[in-house]
Amino acid sequence: MFYIVSMVAIILLIVGPSYWVKHTLTKYSHPEDRYPGSGGELARILLDWANLQNVKVEVTELGDHYDPIAKAVRLTPDKYNGRSLTAITVAAHEVGHAIQDRDGYLPLKFRTRLVEIAAPAEKLGAVILMLAPVIAVAAKAPGAGALFLLGGLLTMGTATLVHLVTLPMEMHASFARALPMLVHGNYLIHGDEPHARKILRAAAWTYVSASLMTLLNVARWWAILRR
Repeated sequence: MFYIVSMVAIILLIVGPSYWVKHTLTKYSHPEDRYPGSGGELARILLDWANLQNVKVEVTELGDHYDPIAKAVRLTPDKYNGRSLTAITVAAHEVGHAIQDRDGYLPLKFRTRLVEIAAPAEKLGAVILMLAPVIAVAAKAPGAGALFLLGGLLTMGTATLVHLVTLPMEMHASFARALPMLVHGNYLIHGDEPHARKILRAAAWTYVSASLMTLLNVARWWAILRR
């Protein structure tokens, strides 16, 4: 019973943040035409205001983010073309990262370096997890598979650790950069500020929730090895 309760608690800790982030962003994606301009248009306006004409605004299928190498704010189609509260708020959050980059914000540089290290580690973790059941069967030793599983957990967990460590940087982009621009620029409709704060908090947690979800792969492989 303790094992079951522990597993349920762990799964909730992993799934909970992802559900909350997705629910919050989806909730304020309607109505889709709440604002006169799109997220992409607002991003361009804010970047120009910040004297960042060299930073591009692009549409992407790889998730909303700011690329400090390419100097580009990238938004998914629903944010780039959307006119919802979520669209304009997330756009402002990503512009917040561009302003951090302009100002030489050290935590952003630190995060960029950590991501360069974590990305290959996460891929290695996925490979190790794929090999775990193969090793267990080939060696006829569940213990060997368990060791590979543990190695996969540690390497894939690197990404989660990176995002947890850099979460304050994400919160800074949301509440020290994006929110002041939205409020002082009068870009928010009256009464939307409290809701924008919720979106900005969810935007800051996006990477953490996504990396936590990858850890569910560990549970899947563990279930396979126990059969």
